[in-house]
Amino acid sequence: MGKTTTSSSISSGLALRGHKTAVIDFDIGLRNLDLIMNVERRVVYDFVNVINGESTLKQALIKDKRTENLFILPASQTRDKDALTVEGVERVLKELAELGFEYIICDSPAGIEHGAFMALYFADEAVVVANPEVSSVRDSDRILGILQSKSRKAELGERVIEHLLITRYNPERAAKGEMLGVKDVEEILATKLLGVIPECETVLKASNQGTPVIYDAESKAGKAYGDAVDRLLGKEVEHRFLDPEHRGLFSRLFRRGV
Repeated sequence: MGKTTTSSSISSGLALRGHKTAVIDFDIGLRNLDLIMNVERRVVYDFVNVINGESTLKQALIKDKRTENLFILPASQTRDKDALTVEGVERVLKELAELGFEYIICDSPAGIEHGAFMALYFADEAVVVANPEVSSVRDSDRILGILQSKSRKAELGERVIEHLLITRYNPERAAKGEMLGVKDVEEILATKLLGVIPECETVLKASNQGTPVIYDAESKAGKAYGDAVDRLLGKEVEHRFLDPEHRGLFSRLFRRGV
């Protein structure tokens, strides 16, 4: 569970709360966002077509069927990542703003490559997604360094607002030392915590069904993403799913096979 799962749920959450939102897939060559959003059969034109002038932005934008205020701009499966240019991306973002979009979510591919750089270059705010594992946290630290040194805001002497989202978190395993704890990740990255998404089988189920997990309001992951969206909008929401659950006596006996 990673960046695309997060992009789909945060963009859906913003739209559900009444904000006109666009979500752009920057993963040129792979294109996963349209699968998670269940619009893959509706893709005619894509992000690169718009940049190259082969279609208009309105032709390429796909309106989400579930949410009135959400639109998806898919990536190309057949182009090279170098098809994204600073000038082209800037033009698309400017046009989206002119069309009245309040939030533009840029779904970054994994790793540090051209598509990821293009996704973060124009960011005003960045949600850095990290799993509670050393390798993931190290990659996130590199992303934070790039945000504050190579983004447009950095070039202008300003700072990108950073948020930390920890995914696939299991408090029981963290308590046993099998994965990093929330405090460990916070201390390493020195970034304000936006939310903790618990390890939850409903995430995989939602992805396979083409439905962002935030729509599963009864699941822990769905609730956690809802909390994260509310915090992103400036609401004070207490963090949950950080600590191991305290099981009752009957539950503990049952788990021991008594």
